[in-house]
Amino acid sequence: MATKKKLNFEDSMARLEEIVSLLERGDAPLEQAMALFEEGAKLLRECTKQLDEAEQKVTLLTAGENGQPEERPFQEEKD
Repeated sequence: MATKKKLNFEDSMARLEEIVSLLERGDAPLEQAMALFEEGAKLLRECTKQLDEAEQKVTLLTAGENGQPEERPFQEEKD
């Protein structure tokens, strides 16, 4: 059984864009369209996971009370 190499984020996004383009054309047979849709869904989940992991690693450097840089976890801005 062949194992697929895990793509990095940029390659995954490029493949996802390619899949969307192929599906939007609408000329793929149903079986191929379903396979593309499934591949796209997997890529989307993987990209979302990678983004979530990256977000958790981000820290913001801000000036602390004594003027020294202070690290604090990244927090998404709320509207």
